Amino acid sequence: MKINNIDILNILSDKKVLYAEDEDGIRNKVIDILEIFFERVVAVCNGKEAVEEMSFGNYDVLIFDICMPNMDGLDAVKKIRKKNKKIPVIILSAHTEQNYLWRAIELKITKFLIKPFNINNFLKALEKVALELVDYNMNIKLKNGCIYNPAKKTVSYGNKNINLSKKESRLLEFLIQNANKVVSFDEISNYVWEYEYPSKEAVKSLVKEIRRKIGSQNIKNIYSIGYIFEI
Repeated sequence: MKINNIDILNILSDKKVLYAEDEDGIRNKVIDILEIFFERVVAVCNGKEAVEEMSFGNYDVLIFDICMPNMDGLDAVKKIRKKNKKIPVIILSAHTEQNYLWRAIELKITKFLIKPFNINNFLKALEKVALELVDYNMNIKLKNGCIYNPAKKTVSYGNKNINLSKKESRLLEFLIQNANKVVSFDEISNYVWEYEYPSKEAVKSLVKEIRRKIGSQNIKNIYSIGYIFEI
């Protein structure tokens, strides 16, 4: 079955992207594009700022230029990779030297785009990172026969489709990504709310609402710690 490109990009609608670029004109143009697809876009001017932002922010996608002051984009990715091996990364660069390409390969870059790039190539790169975020699975089977579609943000059961809010879909996908692993209340609140610091009751309320929509079979309580999503 052919997947609609718009559906693929909609995977990003509840995601956060960190973008690093030192040239103001390019940065502003790319931000305008990213804001169409992502829930939140944060832009910084160099690799050092990107690493600092990643130390306390929870991002789903990285888009870095290579040549920036203080720390180049690939060095920034190298530091981030020590803690996060899976986050998809797009590199934008005017440089095509073999050295840069080999460094990118070693860091498991999702896509390397040469500047100036056209909008179609950029959108294709975004599609690739979107699919990578869901392990190329557009129909995730849950325990009770429900199927979650990360592009449409819906849960289907038979002929019934149930829409999830952005917070619900963001949490559900976070739990799926960490399947069979205990995630704490703090990890959930940091990922879903980030700077809002919700109460434990707010986390419980969000989980309760997801259970109401997908059933309770997948999400198990871990007393006083958090939850585990079983597949």
